[in-house]
Amino acid sequence: MNLQEIQSNPELLTPETMPAAVHAVLTEYMDSRAADVAAIGSPVVEAVEYLRSFVLDGGKRVRPMYGWAGFVGAGGLDGEEDPLAVLRAVSSLEFIQACALIHDDIIDVSDTRRGNPTVYRAVEKHHSAAGWLGDSEHFGISAAILIGDLALVWAEDMLHDAGLSPEAYSRAWAPWRAMRTEVIGGQLLDISLEAAGSEDIALANAVNRFKTAAYTIERPLHIGAAIADASQETIDAFRGYGHDIGIAYQLRDDQLGVFGDPSVTGKPAGDDLREGKRTELLATALPLVEASAPEDAQLLRSHVGRTQDTDTIARMTAIIEASGAVAKIEERIDALFASGVAHLERGGIKPEVIASLSQLAHAATQRRA
Repeated sequence: MNLQEIQSNPELLTPETMPAAVHAVLTEYMDSRAADVAAIGSPVVEAVEYLRSFVLDGGKRVRPMYGWAGFVGAGGLDGEEDPLAVLRAVSSLEFIQACALIHDDIIDVSDTRRGNPTVYRAVEKHHSAAGWLGDSEHFGISAAILIGDLALVWAEDMLHDAGLSPEAYSRAWAPWRAMRTEVIGGQLLDISLEAAGSEDIALANAVNRFKTAAYTIERPLHIGAAIADASQETIDAFRGYGHDIGIAYQLRDDQLGVFGDPSVTGKPAGDDLREGKRTELLATALPLVEASAPEDAQLLRSHVGRTQDTDTIARMTAIIEASGAVAKIEERIDALFASGVAHLERGGIKPEVIASLSQLAHAATQRRA
């Protein structure tokens, strides 16, 4: 996509064209940092190639799409902001996503992401193949932590250098600032629940809210609307929608983490059970299983996060499916979809914006990967 055309024809940005446009501005940004990286040394150039590949070779671009939707939905195209600058600003969210996923894969000891080796595993393999000194796994983890840190730094650099007006940048900073704390806090909450073996549905829902929903949908919408100088009523409507659809998005992810097709998700079957994720799906299933088959509930409690055996994982998956929890989570996803759209209708959002956001919500909550 010709990025300069976006300045004069921002209507070219649609859900269908947005991924290519985001890819283009991310490529542009990473190319602009190449000299800075090269000046440090060739090992850093090699390490940054892992980030480049991770950012450019995959991802649905959900966060930039919602950021742009917030800007357009709040009437931003009628204002003075440069549409290309806004596209760059919302695309910077992909670096936040990269940081979160690279670090998350280390935390979860995940071998694959999007059907490929995770960053730390890829670096580990390179270290081993090169015959370098020291422990290959430790080097892979160390390098991936720093690569993820660089992604976080570049997210803020890209936002700052996007070309927004000082006023728009200032308005966007408050939701951006909140989003960073929310996503890191949500991750801390997540690992704490895993360590404690929590079965608390309220806390599982809090993980969904802060680890995923806030930085995936709610805050991107908020950031886009803030750039457009939206009214508080509009921001509140977008945030209400983002809260509900964002949680539904994570609930769908939880379903896929247990029942998803590995050829589509790029992750092993039953991966959340293997990693010990304390999801709302698991928290819903456990009391249902306890009431009907206490021995199966004990099997779940004893093996979540404690086995790599494929037969045991398959048995756990079958227990959860038979419990009725899957149907309950599907009902909750449907209810959240309806309540999310209702926030927009009550908030006086234009019908065409509601229709567009409803389409995005359907794609987010009914996906297979």
